[in-house]
Amino acid sequence: MEPKEVTFERTYEAPAERIWQAWTDPGELARWWGPDNVRIPECEVDLRVGGRFYIVMEATEAMGPYAGTRWPMDATYTAIEPNEKLGYSSKAWTEGDEDATMIEQEALLTLAEEGGMTKMTLVITVTSIGPKAGAAIEGMQYGFNQQFDKLAAHLAA
Repeated sequence: MEPKEVTFERTYEAPAERIWQAWTDPGELARWWGPDNVRIPECEVDLRVGGRFYIVMEATEAMGPYAGTRWPMDATYTAIEPNEKLGYSSKAWTEGDEDATMIEQEALLTLAEEGGMTKMTLVITVTSIGPKAGAAIEGMQYGFNQQFDKLAAHLAA
């Protein structure tokens, strides 16, 4: 497949350091990561280039027939510049159907602070998908936008 690139931009009323913490502290990540109606039962962060970033999203009862479905993501950090840049290479899948649902991607988060506001840019480059992962790719923008709304609420709390 040709790599598919998706870019997300959001501006938050928070310093870059605060957003960085939300992205790198496992306790904070578990409070806002993922689209609506998922919980995060597992989250590990080894914040160093070559370190592991592992997170599992689990569908809640609000997702009806998907309730209990788990979507792990296993990543390796590729770039770390505190409060400015965070890169990782990851694979994500639906538990129990790894080969067919695998999505491999590169992610690069950048933070740029201006006047008490921080512009967050996330560029996702999908490099490989399994035969059943097409719907997940199509829903990626919807899910990330929900996730970033949750981040805004988390930062405001």
